[in-house]
Amino acid sequence: MQFRYRAVDADGRIRQGTMDAANTADLELRLKRLALSLIRARPARELHGLAARRIGRRELVTFCFHLEQMSQAGVPLIDGLIDLRDSSEHPRFRLVIAQMIEDIEGGKLFSQALAMHPRVFNPLFVNLVRAGEASGKLAVVLANLAESLKWQDELAAQAKKVMAYPLFVSVVVLAVIAFLMSYLVPQMVEFMRSMNQTLSFNTRLLIGVSHAVVEYGWLLMLLPVLAIVALPAWARRDAAMAERLDALKLNAPFIGPTLKKLSLARFADQFGLLYAAGIPILDALAICEGIVGNRAIAAALARVRGLIREGVGIAASFEREQLFPPLVQRMVKIGEQTGGIDTGMRNVAYFFHRDVRESISRIQGLVEPTMTVVLGLLLLWIMSAVLGPIFDTVGRMR
Repeated sequence: MQFRYRAVDADGRIRQGTMDAANTADLELRLKRLALSLIRARPARELHGLAARRIGRRELVTFCFHLEQMSQAGVPLIDGLIDLRDSSEHPRFRLVIAQMIEDIEGGKLFSQALAMHPRVFNPLFVNLVRAGEASGKLAVVLANLAESLKWQDELAAQAKKVMAYPLFVSVVVLAVIAFLMSYLVPQMVEFMRSMNQTLSFNTRLLIGVSHAVVEYGWLLMLLPVLAIVALPAWARRDAAMAERLDALKLNAPFIGPTLKKLSLARFADQFGLLYAAGIPILDALAICEGIVGNRAIAAALARVRGLIREGVGIAASFEREQLFPPLVQRMVKIGEQTGGIDTGMRNVAYFFHRDVRESISRIQGLVEPTMTVVLGLLLLWIMSAVLGPIFDTVGRMR
């Protein structure tokens, strides 16, 4: 049963959270092992999701590195987990580790204890640990996982950088346009109309755009917000729609190729780890489908897996999917011939990772001058539309 509890630590600070226990007495005993004294508890739902939502890659990197070092030093797994539990500064992660200790002491394997927390440890993590247990190379697997998690954290930071900078500059440009059209231009409209002359098409167009922004600006602002909210909600309910949206992301101008390389780099790294650990290729592809981060690529991997299951060669299966670039196809082909698919995938991941860094630098270098030119052209249009009638009036006065 899952309980939501309120407890106090040795320093007198109140701690709240959720924990799995047979009853309140068992809960109190488990909390005592965490140096917490139970104040009150009540049944709760959804333990693992609550304990997992705020646990990031950095905690997982520390988790892997600590256990790898302990394993290399010959320290038993339980003792390593106890040290982690006592030293972790993340309260929710401490609860997860405490429950893992309870599960292992109850007879479960380390990989089985990890699998009890699917929102913390994804299938890649669990399967690699399971393979490490079976081969007796758990320390090596944990070291590889730590490196992979650090690399994924860097990829995630780069993905945010790709999306954030153009978005920020676009918002600034739109804000400037809104200010000009809703405040500056309306003040000049009356002056231009007071000159009692025929306005040019350019000036009438500017007045029309300004009128639309003033009258329907709320709708223009609401539509993007609705799209941002509605499309993901629709995608969550419709798998085909979700796949189409992810395919659009990969084909988006400027940032699409970079996002595609990010996803393929993630796939190559994770697939290489799974293959090197001895996990069958069909199982490795199935795991990658769930963690690659793009539904279009996941669907392509599912089709590749289906072809391999039907007896088509690995390289030939990848070649039939146009979503995978020639570099991936070539490395898979060479790896299949030499028995080093994992090495080929790591080379792919390294190449794409380096290419992504260069692409981000190019995007950042192009966005600023592009937006400057857009703003300059916009201001030129506004000034020509506003000053045109004034110059005409001055000309007639002469």
